[in-house]
Amino acid sequence: MHIQEGQMKVFISGMAGFLGSHLADRFLEKGWEVSGCDNLIGGYEGNVPDNATLYKSDCSSLSEMNYVLNMEKPDVVYHCAAIACEGLSVFSPHIISNSIYMGTVGILTASIKNGVKRFVNTSSMARYGAIEIPFTEDMKCEPQDPYGIAKRSVEDVVKNMCETHGVEYVNMVPHNIIGPRQKFDDPYRNVASIMINRMLQGKQPIIYGDGLQSRCFSFVQDCISCLEKAATLDVVVGETINIGPDEEFVTIKDLAYKIADLLDFKIDPIYITGRPREVKYATCSSDKARDLLGYKTTYTLDRGLREMIDWIKEKGPKPFNYHLPIEIEKGVPETWNKKLL
Repeated sequence: MHIQEGQMKVFISGMAGFLGSHLADRFLEKGWEVSGCDNLIGGYEGNVPDNATLYKSDCSSLSEMNYVLNMEKPDVVYHCAAIACEGLSVFSPHIISNSIYMGTVGILTASIKNGVKRFVNTSSMARYGAIEIPFTEDMKCEPQDPYGIAKRSVEDVVKNMCETHGVEYVNMVPHNIIGPRQKFDDPYRNVASIMINRMLQGKQPIIYGDGLQSRCFSFVQDCISCLEKAATLDVVVGETINIGPDEEFVTIKDLAYKIADLLDFKIDPIYITGRPREVKYATCSSDKARDLLGYKTTYTLDRGLREMIDWIKEKGPKPFNYHLPIEIEKGVPETWNKKLL
């Protein structure tokens, strides 16, 4: 895209959320005009920067998306909105699949209709499923749950519609992102935030299964440095790109002990039955992001966790808000159906 700095108009879905609000901050720093939408299911209105325009609307409503995109006429749309509760999707597949798939179709359709030049879709490493690690972009995906299936399907519809109608597109695949502004009172997602929130209340962390599930966690600012380039670089058009660290592979059990050390908390984890369809080992290769986007890790896991702890302390720990319906009750983890968190 050949647009001068300071002339870009960007629209961000999920702008009141964790990733969307950080993107809005970065684009405003660059002098871009920023607007976005959010239904406030998973975000806080206070996350939205003062100079950005927020529409309280839902991506799955085509009429709402047509209205806001016709009003704003953005050059680029960043689609970050999602009910990103992967584990819950096994028990609430309708609400989560609708959010992921129809939410994308809604904003994508309106983007094409209203002359958007580039559509940046944020996917998920859940697209890969239980395959050999590290995950690379050319691997055959085998998603293990409705969330991952929806995220992978979305990539296909983005490719199909954008190629049909001449819109540039990019699929960005962040690893498990952590950092300030993450919704820490959500019992269905964000394992590091859940553990921090519990320990700050003097409660022991709860671990599903044996705790040896292994992940790489990426601090949000390290992802933003790549995501912002997806707006303008020609080399990324039509690509799927992993972003996030592939150096610090940590088990969920070790994550709990790291957080406890940082909080000086005497830890004795509570182990409960594992969740169905959870992938045991999940880490991505970021070689493609290094080649195309100059990706590099600037935050260690410990540094990222410290900043999260400081932010949650500032906001104050909260009781968990069981804000989403359980659609299939059979086999639901007791942390959710008994509200143990």
